[in-house]
Amino acid sequence: MNFESCLKNYATLAVRTGVNLQPGQELLLMSPVDCAPFARLIAEEAYRAGARDVTIHYSDEKFQKIRFQHAALEVFETVPAWLADSRNSYAEQGAAVLQIAAGDPEIFSDVDSQKQAVNTRALFKAYKPFHNVLDVNGVQWSIISAPTKPWARKVFPDCEEQEAVRRLWEAIFRAVRADLPDPEEAWKEHGRQLKKRRDWLNMQQFDSLHFYNGSGTDIVLGLPRKHVWGGGSQTTRSGVGFFPNLPTEEVFCLPHRERVDGVVTGSLPLNYEGTLIEDFSLMFENGYVLDYTAKKGFEALRRLIHVDDGSYRLGEVALVPSCSPISDMGTLFYNTLFDENASCHLALGRAYASCLQGGTAMSKQQLVRAGANDSLVHVDFMIGTADMTVVGIDQLGNEICVFENGNWAAQLR
Repeated sequence: MNFESCLKNYATLAVRTGVNLQPGQELLLMSPVDCAPFARLIAEEAYRAGARDVTIHYSDEKFQKIRFQHAALEVFETVPAWLADSRNSYAEQGAAVLQIAAGDPEIFSDVDSQKQAVNTRALFKAYKPFHNVLDVNGVQWSIISAPTKPWARKVFPDCEEQEAVRRLWEAIFRAVRADLPDPEEAWKEHGRQLKKRRDWLNMQQFDSLHFYNGSGTDIVLGLPRKHVWGGGSQTTRSGVGFFPNLPTEEVFCLPHRERVDGVVTGSLPLNYEGTLIEDFSLMFENGYVLDYTAKKGFEALRRLIHVDDGSYRLGEVALVPSCSPISDMGTLFYNTLFDENASCHLALGRAYASCLQGGTAMSKQQLVRAGANDSLVHVDFMIGTADMTVVGIDQLGNEICVFENGNWAAQLR
């Protein structure tokens, strides 16, 4: 298919499959300024789908870097009420939320880490009402991406800029199935396959999962009672289905916040707020990060772990086969949305309430008592490898192979 056809397919998927926008519903679209042409295309598609209105919030990471370089530390300690309300109010009033997550993977690597840390805490606190709505699937939400020039040059460093952007678009189209004759039907079939695996895991109700490989990962994650595996499409409280991520290859759940023990080694770089964290490892005891290392980006890793008490603990475990379409490309994207769908991964920080039976109706205190972690942050990092083994352990101590040689065990393929 030609570029324009794939681009149109992608915009349609974002609106009709990603957030599954309903007639008369508003859409909040968050986009980097570099992706404005694609954002406008999405807006047109949203109106064609019956949107009551579309609002685009643009972000400018180049300007944000200027602020970090020149503004005083105290500037980043608070967020203006109007700015927080401009995001929180849309989710609270039922608007669908679509985010284009893209940028320069290393743009903030040389700015003041203290300013970044203060800014991160202030933003997460200011936008907590927004995340509270999304965490319980109060509205449809989805994250997609689009190329920026710095990102494309990072992914394809041996190409001229225009060629790098073209290749990144093609990789994204392939990852989200926008290059197929009927992308929406392809996503329905993909959703059915993910449902098959999550249904099997929900039936097992494992007490814990043991991950190990030859790269140093050897960790046991306890699972709360009455946990729920998700993956593929999800459903809002009002019964509207949506896909939180395009692309998505994962089946995910939450570890028990106090039952994680062992060592885990990152298998791909983690891009955290414009800084790459590479060759890192975390050691857990009773759910808590006791120690951590990183050959590159150590300060960024420290900043992440020290956001609050919950950022020392895990909020997600996700199973992704190493034979996924994204993994098969053999491309390191330096973008969590894509790299997490090429690899099993964990997340530091907040757990999803939907991963517990009745969780979306629980208070924060009830969720914590049930084993769900709470934090201002939720940051995925990749641990999957071609030799990863995952063993499920039931309440009686019996073991069942879930992953072997980096892929689903035979009964789940």
